[in-house]
Amino acid sequence: MEELYQLYLNSTGVCTDTRTIKQGCIYFALKGANFNGNAFAQEALSKGAAYAVIDEKAYQTSDRMLLVPDVLTTLQQLATHHRSTLQTLVIGITGSNGKTTTKELIRSVLAQQLKVVATQGNLNNNIGVPLTLLTLTPDTDIAIVEMGANHPGEIAFLCNIAQPDYGYITSIGKAHLEGFGSLEGVIKTKGELYDYLKAHNKTIIANAQNPITEQLLAGYDKVYRFGTTQEVNVPVSCLATQPVQIQFSDSATRITEEAGGEPIPFLKETFEEFDTTTVATSHLVGSYNFTNIAAAVAFARYFKLPAAAIKRGIESYIPQNNRSELKTWGSNTLLLDAYNANPSSMAAAIDNMLTMPHYKHKVLILGDMFELGDYAATEHQHIADEVAKHQWAGVYFIGKQFAQVKTTYPQYPSLEEFLPVFKAINFKDSLILIKGSRGMKLEQLIIEN
Repeated sequence: MEELYQLYLNSTGVCTDTRTIKQGCIYFALKGANFNGNAFAQEALSKGAAYAVIDEKAYQTSDRMLLVPDVLTTLQQLATHHRSTLQTLVIGITGSNGKTTTKELIRSVLAQQLKVVATQGNLNNNIGVPLTLLTLTPDTDIAIVEMGANHPGEIAFLCNIAQPDYGYITSIGKAHLEGFGSLEGVIKTKGELYDYLKAHNKTIIANAQNPITEQLLAGYDKVYRFGTTQEVNVPVSCLATQPVQIQFSDSATRITEEAGGEPIPFLKETFEEFDTTTVATSHLVGSYNFTNIAAAVAFARYFKLPAAAIKRGIESYIPQNNRSELKTWGSNTLLLDAYNANPSSMAAAIDNMLTMPHYKHKVLILGDMFELGDYAATEHQHIADEVAKHQWAGVYFIGKQFAQVKTTYPQYPSLEEFLPVFKAINFKDSLILIKGSRGMKLEQLIIEN
C-alpha cells in the first residue's frame, strides 16, 4: 500500500472513467453490472493516466498497470490510508431524507471561513466515499462525507473507511425498505454512524426533537444538540417556511467545553461573546428544510463561526438537481422535488403544500416510490389516502405502483402515458408539486414542455 500511496501523492489524483481522464492521474479499473474497467486500462494510459490499477492479469499489457487482488478494495484501502495521514476533521452525514441538502448547507456555511471538501452530488456509497477522501489535501480543514445505504452494515463499512470525527443523522424514515426489511432495520443501519462515533468517543451533533435519534443517543454524553427549546446548545426558531426563515442566538460559549469535545486545531483560542439574535432567509421551502438549515447552524456554532458568516452561508445556498427547487413556469409556481421519494419525504412534501397559503390552485403530480419491496402497495395506498383527505385543483398519479391504488384521481402507469396529458393541461396561477423517485424522471415534464 505504501508504494501505491507514494504513486498517488505524485499523481494528479484518481480517475475511474476513461471519458474524463486527467493527465497524470491513476486510473482504477472498477467493475459494474454492465462494464469491466480492466478492458479500458490501456485506453486510460493512452489518454494520459500515469498508472492503471487492474485486477485481471489478462489485461496487464504495460509495466504501468498495477495488478491487485481487487480494484475496489484497493481504492478503499488507499482512501483510508490517505485519510489517516491528514489532520482534516471528517463529518459523517447519513439519514433517510435530507442528506444531500444538509451536507450542502453545512458546506456552504463552513466554507465562509474554512477550507471545506464535501461529497460531490450524492456519491455516497462504497465508491463515492473513497473518491471524496482522495480529494482531500493537507490544507483541508473539514471534509463532509455523505453516507448512503440500502442494506444493513453499509454505514458501518463506510465509517471504517472515512473514520468520522463528528456525525449527524438527518432523519430516519421509510426509505429503502426493500433492502432493510423494516423501519427497525432502517433505524439500526442509520444508527451505525452513531455506533462508530460512540465507540471512538467522538462528538455527535443531534436534533434534540428527533425521538428516534435521541433514543440512539441514550446514555452518551458527547452530544451537541440543537432545537426549538432553550435546553439545547443551539436554540433555533422557525419564523417562516415559504421560504424557510431561521432565527438563532449569537450568544457565544466555549463549545469544546460545552459538548465535551476535543480542541479544534484550526480555531482561534479567543471568541468574542455577545448576546443578540440573527435571522437568515433561505432559498428553501418547507418545514422539513428548517431542520436541515438548523443542523448547518449547529455545526457552524460548534466550529465557532460568527453569525454573519452563518447568515451568508444559509442565504447563498441555492438548491439544485430537482431538490425542493421553486421555479416560475408561466403564471405557475413549480415545486420540483423529483430527485428522490420515499413514504416519509412524500408525506412531508404534501403537508408542505397544504401550508403554502398564497395559492388558490394546488396541483400534485406524484410518481412511484422505489425500493419499498413488500411494503410498496401499502405505502402507495397510504399516500393516496392522505391525498384524498384534502381539496386539490388536480392530482395525477404516475407509475406502476400508483396505477394500482384505489383513488378517484387519474392514474398513468408510465411517464410516457402522462406526458401528452400534461402538455394538454392549461395550468394557470397554480402551485404544482412534482415529486417521485429518481427512476421516474419526472423532471422531463418540464424539460419537454
